[in-house]
Amino acid sequence: MKTDFKFSNLLGTVYCQGNLLFSPDGTHLYSPVGNRVTVFNLVDNKSYTLPFSHRKNVARIGLTPQGNLLLSIDEDGQAILTNVPRRVAMYHFSFRSSVTALSFSPSGRYFAVGLGRKLEVWHVPSTPDSNAEGDLEFAPFVRHHTHVGHFDDVRHIEWSSDSRFFLSASKDLTARIWSLNPEGGFTPTVLSGHRQGLVGAWFSKDQETIYTVSKDGAVFDWQYTARPNNDNEMQVEDESNLQWRIVNRHYFMQNSATLRCASFHPESNLLVAGFSNGLFGLYEMPDFNMIHTLSISQNEIDYVTINKSGEWLAFGASKLGQLLVWEWQSESYILKQQGHFDSMNSLVYSPDGQRIVTTADDGKVKVWDIESGFCIVTFTEHTSGVTACEFAKKGNVLFTSSLDGSIRAWDLIRFRNFRTFTAAERLSFACMAVDPSGEVVAAGSLDSFDIHIWSVQTGQLLDRLTGHEGPVSSLAFAPNGGLLVSGSWDRTARIWSIFDRTQTSEPLQLQADILDIAFRPDSLQIAISTLDGQLTFWAVSEAEQVAGLDGRRDVSGGRKITDRRTAANVAGTKSFSTIRYSTDGSCLLAAGNSKYICLYSVTTMVLLKKYTVSVNLSLSGTQEFLSSRHITEAGPAGLLDEQGEASDLEDRIDRTLPGAKRGDPSARKRMPEVRVSSVGFSPNGSAFCAASTEGLLIYSLDNHVQFDPFDLNMEITPASTLAVLKQDKDYLKALVMAFRLNEAGLIQRVFQAIPYTDISLVVEHFPSVYVARLLRYVAAQTEQSPHVEFCLLWIKALVDKHGAWLSANRGKVDVELRVVARALSKMKDEIRKLADDNVYMVDYLLGQAGDKAGGAAKGDEMLLEWTPVADTEVKGLPLSTSGPALHEILDDDDVEVGEEDWIGLE
Repeated sequence: MKTDFKFSNLLGTVYCQGNLLFSPDGTHLYSPVGNRVTVFNLVDNKSYTLPFSHRKNVARIGLTPQGNLLLSIDEDGQAILTNVPRRVAMYHFSFRSSVTALSFSPSGRYFAVGLGRKLEVWHVPSTPDSNAEGDLEFAPFVRHHTHVGHFDDVRHIEWSSDSRFFLSASKDLTARIWSLNPEGGFTPTVLSGHRQGLVGAWFSKDQETIYTVSKDGAVFDWQYTARPNNDNEMQVEDESNLQWRIVNRHYFMQNSATLRCASFHPESNLLVAGFSNGLFGLYEMPDFNMIHTLSISQNEIDYVTINKSGEWLAFGASKLGQLLVWEWQSESYILKQQGHFDSMNSLVYSPDGQRIVTTADDGKVKVWDIESGFCIVTFTEHTSGVTACEFAKKGNVLFTSSLDGSIRAWDLIRFRNFRTFTAAERLSFACMAVDPSGEVVAAGSLDSFDIHIWSVQTGQLLDRLTGHEGPVSSLAFAPNGGLLVSGSWDRTARIWSIFDRTQTSEPLQLQADILDIAFRPDSLQIAISTLDGQLTFWAVSEAEQVAGLDGRRDVSGGRKITDRRTAANVAGTKSFSTIRYSTDGSCLLAAGNSKYICLYSVTTMVLLKKYTVSVNLSLSGTQEFLSSRHITEAGPAGLLDEQGEASDLEDRIDRTLPGAKRGDPSARKRMPEVRVSSVGFSPNGSAFCAASTEGLLIYSLDNHVQFDPFDLNMEITPASTLAVLKQDKDYLKALVMAFRLNEAGLIQRVFQAIPYTDISLVVEHFPSVYVARLLRYVAAQTEQSPHVEFCLLWIKALVDKHGAWLSANRGKVDVELRVVARALSKMKDEIRKLADDNVYMVDYLLGQAGDKAGGAAKGDEMLLEWTPVADTEVKGLPLSTSGPALHEILDDDDVEVGEEDWIGLE
């Protein structure tokens, strides 16, 4: 089995903190998620996470006007410059202070950052593409200017359209105008008059007006004008009397709510404001006419931004992890996503591998689409934390167990809860298992030591299995059905034959409390994880232990902020709370309250690979050693409650409920602990996912090889490949050369140039090392290309000529065969739908042809039905030419059609 899994995407979290960005064309939205950045494609409805990660949570992101460079800065001022089209981190840089504001100039040559009370302007680093030598620079970040003058943190920076001036809005109640370079007759200007800290300041489109917005909801219009005299006449002739003055004052009037964020679009004079009560408003300036108000969240809106065209508004609310894109003209949502605002408990792949279901302590069940990265449905019927979820082996039926005392069955076609199972008394169910046939569901609780079994069809409680002397912590059905294995805190595992109403063996005695149980896909072996960090493997038929390994040294790592001992001596992280077999049963994936995920070989009992979940120092448990600098007299600095020292009144108010530690979204810890609550392999074995503190991490095999230098030499170039194709007509050699170069355009050109009569000959002598890649390429072409029969001939030839090799290497080409099967089923469905839609039209045409058959005897050239002939070309016209091109050629006076030539299709 391949083990080179790499991080590919992050689901389950859509927004954490910081600012949101639209791409220059307005079709992509950039959102900080923890220490990473996720990009949402709003047109194609897809999302992906950039591969780099910071050492702390991202605080600010900025994008050049060209959209090719992304600058992301974390809470400590550590910056990463990323090439967005290539998704490659180019430079790392430290600003040596926390960054509170960031903005690129419209010219794309400078960017300004707010470092507390200080402003710095930097040159934008040149990319390797724009560099003359094409190499990276030694010192890419060059400071242009430093500006001081504010007395509190700078919160917002806005450039003028010509990039000569920029505005800074600060918490010191003032905004200031700065020039990029020294300007004749210009001095930095202070705009004061607000009574609370400023949220933002913007230029109008003609740059004759400045709008400033403060937290108390005041909007001031500033214009460069003269002071009015006693007769209310403007003294414009005196240049010394001209200065920026307030000409209008407006107020939002939102009762007790305070203004949290605002954004202005100069081209449409649109002002958007978000408030602490979850309400946002749209206003047209300079008259301050209210266009629209809408409540979009239960908590405050943290950030709002507008795309370049002014049509889409993006909102971020960090308390509940919400991200919204709103089209204000049509009053419709473009994007509406929300992650779990509490820790995730379990996950499961759907049988087709296209979706992942997650459950969490917030009582929600979310279904995520893997290809798009979006949550497609959320179930909120559970009233308490959802502890486990599992699919029935066949069909689209999902089962979930919850602490509210219910087991629920969900129909994922109609997206509804169609069955609810409860016990005679109120129990909090902590684990659950479903029979592969989908007929029986079993659950165990922490309150009762019994195992409850229900019938799915009737919803009746069938049986209660007694025998455990402690809470039941894990349940697992055998994949072939019949046997149920239960694990308990009484240090025993029991094997039940529930359909025979007998216990098939004595309890399996272990040395510590059981945390999780996993069945091997062939139903012959089970793996048990215990609290002492041991993994034991048992043969089901003999009920005896066949192997075991000690995982304490592998899983331990990362010292929590409250630990008094070193990471190597802490017992709390030295166990696996979740284990899963791979699809072929050769490997075991294990994880727990640690930053590591371990992959073991079942046959050799060897650790194959360790995957690091997170390097985010904003989480507790990600660093091996703690620094004494962060220890105070009151304990670790990261756990001190500094809410009472906040500068703003609404931040000092404690809204948490007394005694509420779970389920209350306002009671999240400042430094949550890194842990993995559940892992799962995809059905095709090409990926696995992990439910962690940061979200749903997906690790997949890199199937898209960018460059394959296998058997490559200097003579193999695109030009030589095309020469072999056109001049020598050596199609086999040209195709192999194209696959060695692995350029998509070249492969497609060679692929489509091969005559269909030579397909079987080319495939027969095609090297086996490239068969898997050719099969994947043909399957992709089947889904995209209009040449349906051409692609089917390739697939048939591959199966005929290399069927034995494909069978022998099923594990290596399992993904490719699944892609082919999906392409063929998709094509079959499309053809069936097309035939069903046109069956009456075909009957009508056939009937019309039969009615006019007697009137078509006057000349064979006037036949409505076209007849093929021996020749395959009309004066050099290829057989595949049809439609408007054929009519243009036939209408030409120079084309002569003989009696023996075919003139159409039958």
